[in-house]
Amino acid sequence: MNRKDFHQLAARGPLLLDAVPTAGCGARECPEKWLLEHFEVAASALVSFRDAGCDIVRCPSAGANRLRLGAFGLASQTGEINRELMRRCRATLGSFPVFGTCSIIGRRIEPFGDLDFEEAVACYGEQAKALADGGAEGFIVAAMNDIQEARAALIALRELGDFPVIVEMSIGPQGRTQGGTDPVSALVTLQSLKADAVGFGAGDPGLAIASIIAAVKPFATVPLGAVPATRDSGPEAYAALGPALVRAGANLVAGDRHATAEHMAALGGRICGEAVRPALKKSLSALSSCRSTLFPGPEHPFAIVGERINPTGKKQLQASLREGSLDMVQQFAIEQEQRRAAVLDVNMGLSGIDEMAMMLRAVGLLSRLSPLPLCIDTTRPEVAEAALRRYPGRALVNSVSGERERIERTLPAAARYGAMFIVLPLTDAGIPATVRERIAVIDTILAAAASYGCTVDDIVVDGLVMTISSNPEAARDTLDLISWCSQTLQANTIVGLSNVSFGMPERQWINGAFLGMAMGRGLTMAIANPSSDSIMATVQACNALRGHDAGMLLRRGNFSGGPS
Repeated sequence: MNRKDFHQLAARGPLLLDAVPTAGCGARECPEKWLLEHFEVAASALVSFRDAGCDIVRCPSAGANRLRLGAFGLASQTGEINRELMRRCRATLGSFPVFGTCSIIGRRIEPFGDLDFEEAVACYGEQAKALADGGAEGFIVAAMNDIQEARAALIALRELGDFPVIVEMSIGPQGRTQGGTDPVSALVTLQSLKADAVGFGAGDPGLAIASIIAAVKPFATVPLGAVPATRDSGPEAYAALGPALVRAGANLVAGDRHATAEHMAALGGRICGEAVRPALKKSLSALSSCRSTLFPGPEHPFAIVGERINPTGKKQLQASLREGSLDMVQQFAIEQEQRRAAVLDVNMGLSGIDEMAMMLRAVGLLSRLSPLPLCIDTTRPEVAEAALRRYPGRALVNSVSGERERIERTLPAAARYGAMFIVLPLTDAGIPATVRERIAVIDTILAAAASYGCTVDDIVVDGLVMTISSNPEAARDTLDLISWCSQTLQANTIVGLSNVSFGMPERQWINGAFLGMAMGRGLTMAIANPSSDSIMATVQACNALRGHDAGMLLRRGNFSGGPS
């Protein structure tokens, strides 16, 4: 089964997935090794789930990764255990679809723990290759409670081949994963990273999975899965949960670890004939961190990308970075979040430092510190790729231009890791002189992006603001380009706001006036300093006038720029 086959299968009706076969071993024994030695137990469960009407069954390999097996002294047998488990599953079920199962490693991954991210990817990759060698038709990444660990597994599986991958996140009683990720952010992050389906399971028996499915469905571009908790209920009571899950938007329903074949047979009987709701969107403009999601666009509040974490023209920050300190990065992040920036731009381009190492450190720090999504700002494609690979969310990349290196290296990296990216309409020959020429560059970049599966929802076009001190027509050209992007291309747009007033007196007023004009033309984002009262007052006033006033924009007629 390839990814296309899986999506065709999911479109035909609600899919029923089995529960994990339970080992009868003691706490000191490895469950996967025990099942291999007593495979008749696993074989009986697999056949019973198939006969109960499940469309896909899973190999009982969930904990058989090298790090988990190492606790039993079995790390060296990782490949053998996984390969043989899958081989025996296939021998038992013949051509029936069997997916390999991966689950938690048991250690937190950087930037939230001490396990190196690449070691985690390698750990999942080793397990997955053995399962694929044994005949796995696809994979289920099950019961994940940390978005970074889910990303590590998904990256490893995507690098393995064209296998369908279902990622299931476990949601706790507070409506978030144990690592603090909300369902929408998890969905945005995983589907952008090319998960073929994203599921949600109840980490707490009292959690209503149907309400989670209904809440995330408007943002789904892939099939959704639901894993209801048995709550020690019998088959009929368990089955009664099924129709509500499908009607809420679930395309797949799986059993939790306590569900029996009887539970699944009853559940399958109740959802059979229910009409599945396909994904409402094929693509989505959204940025995510591990704790929040931002939706840029004209129907959402205007977004300021905080520009301060950039050493250009900041001598104190430059000195701090050269000393290897991120104290000022932390300070600027906190201040910009308090001033209601929506995204944090991160630029570590400075002579005399290792830009890649410092970028990775900064991305790790900010991922732990702030709930705001990040904009990875670098001219070096290898730095952008390294940061995107490790960032526990969906980032914005600044930028992909018409320059050959950006098209050939930065664009593929952005597509590979599911990032949104800023389209900068310039080429190796320089900045196009006219709006028409800039549009031609945008069209060229979009055509290249389409070859990687990217759409207009994945981009933010840079209006390419030039200073009016050297060209009085510069602002008008930018405004005309923003209008074209908004009305014809229907794309998000962004500007580096301070460029327009460079070399002019009273810069804050020029910036504020230009921002208001650009927002009127359809501008949706701006890279700016949120410490500027004139800028933030303009943003908040326009948001209020557009109906995006969230009760914290204008208070008693006065601008409120500080924290809520």
